[in-house]
Amino acid sequence: MFSVFRLKRFFQILFFLSILCFPLFNVSAQEGNSKNFCAVYFTGVGCPHCAQTDPEVLQELPEKYENLTVIEYEIYQTPGNPNLMSKYNENYNTGLGIPLLIFGPNDYLRGDRGILNNFEQRLKNGQNKCSLSNGELKNFSQLNLNFLPFYPKIWKKDRVLVKKEENASLDNLQKFLGVDNLAETIKKEGDYVSWNDLSVSLSGKEVEFDQAVKIDGWIIKWNGQGVPYVQKNSESSSAVNSGDKTKTEKDSTQKQKFAGEKMNTDFTWFKIVSLAVVDAVNPCAFAVLILMLTTILTYNPKSRKNIILAGLAFIAAVFVMYLFYGLVIIKFIKLVQAITSIRLWMYKILGGVAIVLGLLNIKDFISYKPGGLGTEMPLLLRPKVKKLISGVTSPLGAGIVGIFVTLFLLPCTIGPYIICCGVLSVQNIFQSLPPLLIYNLIFVAPMLIIMFLVYLGLKQVKDVSAWKENNIHKLHLFAGLIMFLLGLAMVMGWV
Repeated sequence: MFSVFRLKRFFQILFFLSILCFPLFNVSAQEGNSKNFCAVYFTGVGCPHCAQTDPEVLQELPEKYENLTVIEYEIYQTPGNPNLMSKYNENYNTGLGIPLLIFGPNDYLRGDRGILNNFEQRLKNGQNKCSLSNGELKNFSQLNLNFLPFYPKIWKKDRVLVKKEENASLDNLQKFLGVDNLAETIKKEGDYVSWNDLSVSLSGKEVEFDQAVKIDGWIIKWNGQGVPYVQKNSESSSAVNSGDKTKTEKDSTQKQKFAGEKMNTDFTWFKIVSLAVVDAVNPCAFAVLILMLTTILTYNPKSRKNIILAGLAFIAAVFVMYLFYGLVIIKFIKLVQAITSIRLWMYKILGGVAIVLGLLNIKDFISYKPGGLGTEMPLLLRPKVKKLISGVTSPLGAGIVGIFVTLFLLPCTIGPYIICCGVLSVQNIFQSLPPLLIYNLIFVAPMLIIMFLVYLGLKQVKDVSAWKENNIHKLHLFAGLIMFLLGLAMVMGWV
């Protein structure tokens, strides 16, 4: 009797203990199921560094790690996304370089080497919450994907969700990412339209999927079993695709709306300033200004006022015209880069041009010959420039001559400028304007210094001319080394 009582008490205690411990086991199970790794990824179709990371970040690793979800924002071709990148920078201090993987505040990987060398190790080390643009960190399972701003792509396993409409509102969007049999889930949803476009553009390649449908403003693309073809409201999928194409074209024309948004490109201030410095020490630009000042002093040697007015008018004309040329060059390169494959190679081509120009300048240091190809004004043009400048007798005349002289300066200064404009061409015109202004300010800075030295009487024009002739070899070496090293860094993907 006693033993039966004790046995009964034992089972009662065991029962109560199991009730008490059940929540702990439940929490543990939930934690095991919630160990998702979420990362926000900024990229750009056409970015050469992104071409190295896109396949691994968006395709290979999500297929390899089932707990990984990547929220992608493409910034070169998608209006609105560049603005979002600026907000992330404000809240997470990530900078504006791409490719960029964000994990949390001051926790990110940037650049192809950093991402390729470290991202997979981060995945193996644990879980990560989703970093939202407002600075909030949230578990992926608790995230309402419809509220993600602008136009993300969400990559998980063998599928991608593409937001096509800003007011997209697909219920329980998470289920389409988590289920194993996606086709059956979509069939149960019922309210879908078959989608013919099975590809997704990455930088440097296209990812092809087996199936695609559109549901409530989202495109779902995946590999594997398909769903029955559905035609909604007598609207064929080709018609839907045609409408979507029209919308895409319309979105493309609306990029100017986001002109004031910060947007990173492959450019850095180091590149812009380096190229501008090379252009600024160009001997032929010095020679033209010296010739102009000599003409002004010859016409009226006692008038200091003429020196400052004519000099400023001439330099202002050069500045304005070069700014205009830069905008035209950027626009032209944009047209060429409309073809994605060309855009991908354009950066390396520009790097190759920089290497060639650098070697030509180094050649002029070793064996100088006036009028060197790509480094100085051709000898054929020099008499024409001299004749044009010799007619300057007033500040107004100096300004007018400055406009025309820029055409003769272009052959010897256009190389670094084309590279600069190519680097800036991935931005819209308004975004490229500030660095272009800085470039041209640096370009005319030596002209301003020479003009003020002569105006203040600290230097004679002949002294400046003699200094230029005596140091022309060193100027070519300085410019050549910068151009060569910068070009090599661009080709190798170091900057």
